[in-house]
Amino acid sequence: MKLTVTQENLSRALSTVSRVASSRASLPILSNVLLKTSKNRLTVAATNLDIAITETIGAKVSKEGSITVPAKLMQDFVGSLPSGSLEVELNDNKLHLQADRFDATINGVSPEEFPVMPVIEGGSVVEFQSSEMKKVLSQVLFTASSDEARPVLTGVYFSSSDNNIFIAATDSYRLAEKTIDKDSPDMSLLVPARSLAELHRSLKDDQETVGITYDDQQARFTVSGVEIVTRLVDGKYPDYKKLLPAKFETTAVLSKKALNEITKVSSLFAREAAGSITLLLDEAKNEVSIRSIASQIGENVAVAEAEVSGDADITLNSRYLLDALQVFDGEEIQININGRLDPCVFTDPEDDSYLHVIMPVKS
Repeated sequence: MKLTVTQENLSRALSTVSRVASSRASLPILSNVLLKTSKNRLTVAATNLDIAITETIGAKVSKEGSITVPAKLMQDFVGSLPSGSLEVELNDNKLHLQADRFDATINGVSPEEFPVMPVIEGGSVVEFQSSEMKKVLSQVLFTASSDEARPVLTGVYFSSSDNNIFIAATDSYRLAEKTIDKDSPDMSLLVPARSLAELHRSLKDDQETVGITYDDQQARFTVSGVEIVTRLVDGKYPDYKKLLPAKFETTAVLSKKALNEITKVSSLFAREAAGSITLLLDEAKNEVSIRSIASQIGENVAVAEAEVSGDADITLNSRYLLDALQVFDGEEIQININGRLDPCVFTDPEDDSYLHVIMPVKS
């Protein structure tokens, strides 16, 4: 193998794929990245057997070949080089790299030991714009659970019905759902949140197409020369839609900025109570107030003007509320409550495609 490639392109590709290579893997080869040439293209790939990431970049190839090398060393070395051309040559499983004043040899391992990169034969296909998918993932990913004791909650659920695609995640304390007006084949995918986090890092705010190909066991995401193949989470996702009330007894519409401000201030006094704050919706005063109490420090009440229908109070985790407010686009937010033990639903009064549910803290 012999080729010339730019430092910028190779460094970017190594950064993209190396995140799934693990030095703690049971198979030592999984800590390596695969380098493989074909015509004037260089493919860089890594896998941990659950996720496989491949990026293909342009290169001037004099002699084709393939090798695997330690992911961290390769990434750190190439990332430390100055921008410009990088000469790469393989001799007897030793990868020689030369750029400007830098010269290195990295011992490689035969690619025959590297796991076969997974493929999806056939499968269903749906497409999104890169900017659209990036926004969706920023709104739902953070609500997925990281607790492996309940594997299904560590995934993001993609489903479809009535010419809509629903993308949802929950950790049982909060839930986010985004609805996209798009026809698709019958869809019911439970994609690991970690895999989607890798996809999110690869997305840009542009109109490029993100393709999703899927079958019963795997999903493949392709965008900008990057391909991510992931195993789907095995299990049945909770029927979260049963959580969502059809109507609400109390609602309030107010400035998102104002709600964010009073929540931040109140959270300072809520640290002793694990972040618990109490929202009070007052129809007579047309205001939303937040009360927090720290017995050792003091207490706080912060108020914001609002259009309120009905009276209610509910205790929530302030961190969850602050997280939710960061991902709504509009200038106003709507709070929807039935009772202090029922889910509190946040929506944008101008856009019903996204909702965020926070379960109450039982006090």
